[in-house]
Amino acid sequence: MVSEPIEIWHNPKCSKSRTAKSVLDEGGADYVERRYLDNPPSVAEIRAALGKLGLEPWDITRTTEAEAKELGVAAWGRTAAERDRWIEALATHPRLIQRPIVFTADGRAFVARSDDALDELR
Repeated sequence: MVSEPIEIWHNPKCSKSRTAKSVLDEGGADYVERRYLDNPPSVAEIRAALGKLGLEPWDITRTTEAEAKELGVAAWGRTAAERDRWIEALATHPRLIQRPIVFTADGRAFVARSDDALDELR
């Protein structure tokens, strides 16, 4: 059985995202780079990502982005009833998605911004 390669939701303008990609490159990892601003994830893909991450949509939302302020997401509820609203916003405004998100070949996922998360890539 062939395992899926690692996938990274990458924004080349983001230093944290570039660092994660460099760690993958240095380790010789087999990965697929998804420039998620050019190829935004669907609602279903965001739901799947959240399931693998074990997080809620507000946990991966960049609430300080101009788009987030325009949408007023800081005032949105963080409840099960509001979950779909957040997911739709992420699908419609992918710039709001925290980056980078790395999906490992063994089915795990994490937001690779911290040193601890980057250690997972090594």
